Amino acid sequence: MIIKSATFICSNTKVSALPVANMPEYAFIGRSNVGKSSLINMLVNQHGLAKTSQRPGKTQLINHFLINEKWYIVDLPGYGYAKVSKSSRENWEKFIRNYITKRESLQCVFVLIDSRLEPQKIDLEFCCWMGEIQIPFALVFTKADKQSAVKTDQNVAAFKKALGGWFEEIPSCFVTSAEKGAGRDQVLGFIEEVNLDFVMPVLAPKETPNTNNY
Repeated sequence: MIIKSATFICSNTKVSALPVANMPEYAFIGRSNVGKSSLINMLVNQHGLAKTSQRPGKTQLINHFLINEKWYIVDLPGYGYAKVSKSSRENWEKFIRNYITKRESLQCVFVLIDSRLEPQKIDLEFCCWMGEIQIPFALVFTKADKQSAVKTDQNVAAFKKALGGWFEEIPSCFVTSAEKGAGRDQVLGFIEEVNLDFVMPVLAPKETPNTNNY
């Protein structure tokens, strides 16, 4: 897939205020500081599109980016960041759940996993929740350039094994590096294939796109 354009559209905390659900969407989520913004920028080859920060937990909104004027990348807040108030964390979790469970055009959730770490309970629990609510998801292992390929392979294998205790079939997996560009073609190729099967959801009257040219 060739990325011709990538444009920031909006930020929201309410599913009701999101863009009309008339194009396929791919959400990216993971633990805070997993490298989500850097990965998104690498995929679209546009430095600074998704804002990166050294401060974990900075992303607190649902951010929509329109790609090639045909589909969306959705940057979701990171989960598991402890240094925020309980009320703030609960609010994030609520609108993340609302988005994932209610967004008609959501095609797949890319769950980002730090490839440098052994399987983390919070990541496994999130994946299991995705399975329980039957939302398609894929695993994206980040920061592979920060260690040897052997170590990355070991951690990926360990995560798959741990996930195998809950899933009969492990979802698609991608090993990436935002700095080296590794995994870019594979992730975009996956999205391109899913886009081919996209069917316009039946929208409620208030969400029907306005086609009146007057």
